[in-house]
Amino acid sequence: MTPTLFGRWQTRLLLLATVGVLGTLPFALGITSPHSSPVYFWVLGYVAIFGIFWDILYNYLQKFRWDRDWPGIFQLLAGIWEGIFLIIIIKLLQLPLPGVQNLDLNLFIRHYSLVWLGIYLASQTIMRVLFPRWRFRGGQWF
Repeated sequence: MTPTLFGRWQTRLLLLATVGVLGTLPFALGITSPHSSPVYFWVLGYVAIFGIFWDILYNYLQKFRWDRDWPGIFQLLAGIWEGIFLIIIIKLLQLPLPGVQNLDLNLFIRHYSLVWLGIYLASQTIMRVLFPRWRFRGGQWF
């Protein structure tokens, strides 16, 4: 599939709103840590916001590939880079992003890894099975 920019945005937001929320619930409800915290929903929101801008760059870079395709491994690597970027922004630069001041780095890595792996697997498997036309519309839903 060669995703369009609009298709990337739609797919990213859909997967974050479904798979991302499901992966975030155990962390936000305190199932994976001693106390519950909404910080993980803030992280999910920042992944969505920053991801909109990352998708512009990914769409641009994709045009330099001979087949104009975006292999699944690139999506996985992009997810790793986006996680590193968030760690740099939140922990190293300590930018005053609302909601993430008391973010535990170990729990962030576990949360982000679980959510991104779930999104990656959903986009590579179940999305292709349940929504076959999604692939042929460049990732666009409407």
